[in-house]
Amino acid sequence: MHVYLGSICVVLGAAISFSFGMWNESLTFLLVVMAVDYISGVAAAMKDGSGLNSNIGFWGLFKKGLMLLIVMIAHRIDLLFEIELAMGGAITFYIVNELLSVMENYGRLGMPFPPRLRRLIQVLRDRVEDDTKDE
Repeated sequence: MHVYLGSICVVLGAAISFSFGMWNESLTFLLVVMAVDYISGVAAAMKDGSGLNSNIGFWGLFKKGLMLLIVMIAHRIDLLFEIELAMGGAITFYIVNELLSVMENYGRLGMPFPPRLRRLIQVLRDRVEDDTKDE
C-alpha cells in the first residue's frame, strides 16, 4: 500500500513540476485565493437566499481549473521563449480577479472588508488593466 501511495505522490509531483515549474509563493497564493473565493461564494449564496446549486458550483470549479490551465500554458511559453514573464503575468491577473470576487462575496455576506486591503486590490487591478491596455 505504501509503495502505491508513494508512486502516486511521485507521479503527481512530476506532473505539477512539469506543468508549473518550480513551485513559488505566487502560485500558492493563487490557490489560497481561489479556495477563499469558492468558500465565500458558497457562503454568500447560502446567506442571500439563492441557495446552493450543484451546476453553478461545478462551473465555478471548472473555471478555476481553466485558470490553472492558462497558468500552465503561460509557464510553457516562458520555457519556450526562455523568459520569465508570461506565467507571472497570468498568475497576477488571476489573483487580482479572484480578490475582486472575494470582495464582492464579502459584500454579499454583509461583512466588512479591510479598507487598506481594498485599496491595495484596486491598485493591483489598475496595474493589471494598464498592462492589458498596452498590449
